[in-house]
Amino acid sequence: MIDVRPVTNIIGWLLVALGTIMLVPLCVDLWTDSQDWRVFLISAILTVVAGGLLVLATANARGTGLTIRQSFLLTTVSWMVMPLFGGIPFLLALDHLSFVDAMFEAMSGITTTGATVFSGLDTMPPGILLWRSTLQWLGGLGIVLVALIFLPVMKVGGMQHFRSEGFDTMGKVLPRAADISWMLLQIYAGLTILCAAAFLVSGMNAFDAINHALTTLSTGGFSTRDASFGAYGAGAHWVGVIFMWLAGLPFIRYLQFINGAWQPLFRDIQIRAYFRWTLYAVGAVVGYRLLHETGDVEEIVRDTAFNVVSMFSGTGYGSADVEAWGDFPILVLIVTGFIGACTASTGCSIKVFRYLVLFEAIKAQIRQLVYPNRVIPLHLDGRRLDDEVVVSVVVMFTAFVVGFGVLTVLMSLTGLDMRSAFTGAWTSICNVGPAWGAEVGETGALDAFPELSKWLMILAMLMGRLEMVAVLVLVLPRFWRG
Repeated sequence: MIDVRPVTNIIGWLLVALGTIMLVPLCVDLWTDSQDWRVFLISAILTVVAGGLLVLATANARGTGLTIRQSFLLTTVSWMVMPLFGGIPFLLALDHLSFVDAMFEAMSGITTTGATVFSGLDTMPPGILLWRSTLQWLGGLGIVLVALIFLPVMKVGGMQHFRSEGFDTMGKVLPRAADISWMLLQIYAGLTILCAAAFLVSGMNAFDAINHALTTLSTGGFSTRDASFGAYGAGAHWVGVIFMWLAGLPFIRYLQFINGAWQPLFRDIQIRAYFRWTLYAVGAVVGYRLLHETGDVEEIVRDTAFNVVSMFSGTGYGSADVEAWGDFPILVLIVTGFIGACTASTGCSIKVFRYLVLFEAIKAQIRQLVYPNRVIPLHLDGRRLDDEVVVSVVVMFTAFVVGFGVLTVLMSLTGLDMRSAFTGAWTSICNVGPAWGAEVGETGALDAFPELSKWLMILAMLMGRLEMVAVLVLVLPRFWRG
């Protein structure tokens, strides 16, 4: 049997940290004379007490380290427990909000999905708006740490390919995971501050600039306005394009750049592919729109670039009614959502690296058919691709595609029309944010979805964010037997 005490101890500390962070929106509500400060006080007390009790109950397990199976358990359970407590402020502050809606919003936040059941954001209490953004910012940082520390060790989705890069190469400068985590936090916070400053210069007020910086760097997509970026001018749109794209890059490259190794940032085959594919998608949609629309060219290019980068990075902001563009642009946006940004970024979905591995495997298989007696090794970016990495990527990709298909069918059986079921499954398992269909509200809110659909999306958001296999392995009896 698995010793769950070390896992429980860490989760306890995470809850203590989460409860402490709730004091920030509490202070904001006090500053703005909002009575919801009591909500955050109660939520903080409940969360800190629960976390503290877990820490005290497992104090004898502190510092014992984690096995691979414990790492799997910690990764999944922490992403289940954090939304459970993160949703308490929503449940207490908003009248007539159901438990499933509070859980949905919190899970969408912590997984940086960005789908929402809330409308009337323009008049919502500032503390609640800030808490939504904070959940996404914490989730974005958390998934980067998971991708660099846990997934390579657990060999999920081919991430073992980056194990030596994340620890051996950087080990000469930063020998411990804690050092890497601290450096990543500084980089993440620094980029967030720069983004907030840029939004402020672009014309946003300070509160909106801070909130959108938190949800841009996390590629989360929660906004303080029902109209999302449609409420802001061109300057804010271009700032969003730049920082959403930057958030989709591997954060280990920023760390290497700061430590003097600038070559990997500019030579990374994954980054180059991400850049090219973004340009191809923007170019295809701009070309289509110029052929079918009349209007200001700069606005067409800006709206297209913003929404394509938003979907590619998995942020999910919107600046225009993309359904009015036609079927082809919607198809491009859905495809970019299925691709996702780079590994070890705050982006989501399958990610560029895995497509590059699949393309190399397909090309090798074709060559093998032509030259059956030749041994054809696989390489990516000058490094040999082990069979273990290729198999891991194929398994994750297959689980993702099958999971999406099953989820679409199940959601359609709950009473949703096929367009709502398809885009609801897509947005949740890819952690993108928007959905389209008859049941989607005018502001993009999914509050009209059946309760069972929301639970299915909650599960899909969790599985999509944690690379599918990391969650599925927990249902195997062998995993628990030892």
